[in-house]
Amino acid sequence: MTEMHFKSVIDETGDIWFFAYGSLMWNPGFNAKETRKAKLKGWQRKFCVSSEIYRGTPDQPGLSLGLDAGGECQGLALSIAQTDCERVFDYLSNREMLEKIYRCVPVEIELDDHTVKGYTLVVNRDHALYVGEMSMEKTAERILHASGKNGSNRDYLAATVKHLDGQGLNDKMLNTLLRLVNQNV
Repeated sequence: MTEMHFKSVIDETGDIWFFAYGSLMWNPGFNAKETRKAKLKGWQRKFCVSSEIYRGTPDQPGLSLGLDAGGECQGLALSIAQTDCERVFDYLSNREMLEKIYRCVPVEIELDDHTVKGYTLVVNRDHALYVGEMSMEKTAERILHASGKNGSNRDYLAATVKHLDGQGLNDKMLNTLLRLVNQNV
């Protein structure tokens, strides 16, 4: 694998589970060998990453989702076949790790019937793009007005909510946030 953060963390053979909690659920950019509903304890999905490229600009930054410490998160576990690991993790490195706000960590992913060892991306709280705590109103305001290389921040939020709801994984915070954004459109 290329000079990436994944190689320093993932040092094993065989298929690898990866926990997706944001756009990787509805737009992974690769074919997973298997996809399962999953839960991750000790981490929560939050709009805590300032986005100045993909969902905003330096003048009008948007927000991206990150896994921050605390709580728990429902998402999808993606099984990456051993034969695809190098290609997929190179792709993920180029997609998710360019700004170095995320770091890849080993986690225990809860599936319906058992727990598996896997990996996910968590936010680096010491990074300049980490925004920490914001009120729901301020978060909604920032999402409403931002748009970047990958489209509007509102569409990113709406697609994430739609995918979670479609999987039966209701995220009350994201649903409330989408209602706030839509009230101001």
